[in-house]
Amino acid sequence: MHAFSESAIRDSFINASLRERQSLQLPAPVDQIEWDRVDYLGWRDKKSPQLGYVVVELDGKPVGLLLRQAEARPRARAQCSWCEDVQLPNDVVLFSTKRAGAAGRKGDTVGTLVCANFECSGNVRRRPTLAYVGFDLEAERERRIAALREHVANFARNVLGE
Repeated sequence: MHAFSESAIRDSFINASLRERQSLQLPAPVDQIEWDRVDYLGWRDKKSPQLGYVVVELDGKPVGLLLRQAEARPRARAQCSWCEDVQLPNDVVLFSTKRAGAAGRKGDTVGTLVCANFECSGNVRRRPTLAYVGFDLEAERERRIAALREHVANFARNVLGE
């Protein structure tokens, strides 16, 4: 992911009010974020833990999404729909978000199961298990990284109504 400025990140949110964009707290100063190790920037709001923020790069530009965690948790161990990690070391929760534009103003939302603290980038970079003798572990890791980027981008496009 390309490095973006704080103002570019704040301005990128497509389903948040001006007040929400101005009050959001970034997870770290932008110069301390390891941009080459994240496939999307995701974090939880420290003051309102039910809120999450995701910034994904679409066509070279940041697209930010304000997410809200559902009150109910999945009954069984859920799989993250973004990183698809079957050996998750973390919880998965349901997030919903308003659609962008007129659809969002009418109340249309979309939801997804995601790692509770947006650990997907770390999950896909872990060494995969050996499936069989001769299995290319590095190729599998690269496939998982590409799949994560595609899943997050598709979710953002869905919110945009594309």
